[in-house]
Amino acid sequence: MSSDGAQHGAQQDGAGSGTDGGRTVRVVLVDDHRMFRTGVQAEIGETGRTGVEVVGEAADVDQALTVIAATRPEVVLLDVHLPGGGGVEVLRRSASMMADTDRPVRFLALSVSDAAEDVIGVIRGGARGYVTKTITGTDLVDAIFRVSDGDAVFSPRLAGFVLDAFASTDAPPVDEDMDRLTQREREVLRLIARGYAYKEIAKQLFISVKTVESHVSAVLRKLQLSNRHELTRWATARRLV
Repeated sequence: MSSDGAQHGAQQDGAGSGTDGGRTVRVVLVDDHRMFRTGVQAEIGETGRTGVEVVGEAADVDQALTVIAATRPEVVLLDVHLPGGGGVEVLRRSASMMADTDRPVRFLALSVSDAAEDVIGVIRGGARGYVTKTITGTDLVDAIFRVSDGDAVFSPRLAGFVLDAFASTDAPPVDEDMDRLTQREREVLRLIARGYAYKEIAKQLFISVKTVESHVSAVLRKLQLSNRHELTRWATARRLV
């Protein structure tokens, strides 16, 4: 790691110094190079100094999903190129954990690649930021704290890729049907489409089964669908599953 700093907004007191009111951010490292994981652990893993606690590591997609589900960290440092489908596959299969409003798992891509397609792919997949492996340890700790707070963080050069992509005429059009749904209704929709039972959705979102039923009814009404099977087909066609 060298001098590529993270681009972000105003600094938060203590972020990246381990002095943020004694706050600790729990992190999982996902990278297929063991020596790199060891280096990152040595750079940021002294919790008393940095405020970062590394609670797990993984070297491929399946390991990553297992470790993330078991530890439920605040932030996952995610390499883009991984055995088993890459970082985008980890993001796709972690969608329900990212959507958890009470304990969201947030992802920060940390990769040697600075290719525009890699950056855009993981951001569209749900990552909150993207920094390259030339970032300094201090800036990486700061980026972790920023992402844990819900901010977006990018290495300076990469921010332009994201702005260009979302400003481009090739960007996907606004989905007026989705815009009719509230954030909670979208969360319920995605979980229904993935085959979750009402009880499972209620447990995951910390709401009652009756509230889940109300949200499903509202979604069906707004989308003019008749049942959950039509809803699943609708969600699948929009690649929401």
